[in-house]
Amino acid sequence: MSLRLPTSLRLKVAFGSIGIGLAVLVLKYAAYRLTGSVALYSDALETIVNVASSVAAVVAVWFASKPADSNHPYGHDKAEYFAAVLVGVMIVLAAISIFRATWIGFVEEPELTYSPLGLGVNALAALINGVWATILMRVGRAQRSPALIADGKHLVADVLTSLGVLVGVGLMLLTGWRILDSLLAALVGLNVLWTGWQVVRDSISGLMDEAASSEVQDRIRQLISDHGEGAIEAHDLRTRIAGRVTFIDFHLVVPGEMSVDQAHDICDRIEQAIGKALPGSRMTIHVEPEHKAKHSGIVVL
Repeated sequence: MSLRLPTSLRLKVAFGSIGIGLAVLVLKYAAYRLTGSVALYSDALETIVNVASSVAAVVAVWFASKPADSNHPYGHDKAEYFAAVLVGVMIVLAAISIFRATWIGFVEEPELTYSPLGLGVNALAALINGVWATILMRVGRAQRSPALIADGKHLVADVLTSLGVLVGVGLMLLTGWRILDSLLAALVGLNVLWTGWQVVRDSISGLMDEAASSEVQDRIRQLISDHGEGAIEAHDLRTRIAGRVTFIDFHLVVPGEMSVDQAHDICDRIEQAIGKALPGSRMTIHVEPEHKAKHSGIVVL
């Protein structure tokens, strides 16, 4: 089933994350109040970051959807990377707060209550997050939205964290080993910190105009070769990713006696083929005469 959704629906999904985050925050905080567990408190604290990152995703998706203008002739798609970086920074700050709560719990050893209801409420919150994370990741990948993907990755990490905390807190409440609560909270913090680093790293790659994957570049070369009939070769292929858009440019060598109209037709044919295979791609093709051939790169079949 295709998930090529219009921008308005992408915004609805981003807005939905805010509502889901608030609902999950209430559930997790209730679980903490029912048990007194520092680990569950840390899990709830991470959800505050989920809500904040969802707000950032909404702003980024809205701004990135704006059409190109005189000040931004290549569009606003990179705005999503800035939001993803912000999400990563907030995740790291959440990890620091979790470490602080862990230390307080270790020193003060608060009273814990065995509450099946509290654990069940936290499990429900994890289930809701898991379902929504799946939706975010599917929509984000289909729409090539870094902000939604970052939000989804954060929720996936949150779900895994919640499951680990549930198992550990259950064991701790059954055995009475209170130190497990602080250890689990510390593990939550480490997991959150790692997630934040991954989100920031991926976002910085996008801001640095990282090239398309080798698989995508191979696909582009094959399409040029298959649909460039009449040309001689193509060389100096370059790509860069900017949010949902893949920018592509290369030099196309044609026979010296070929007319401008004929060369233009070849370019149109290549652009249509690549555009169909890579929706949202934007191409710049520099046509050169035969004596500019490098006899390397992409040979046109």
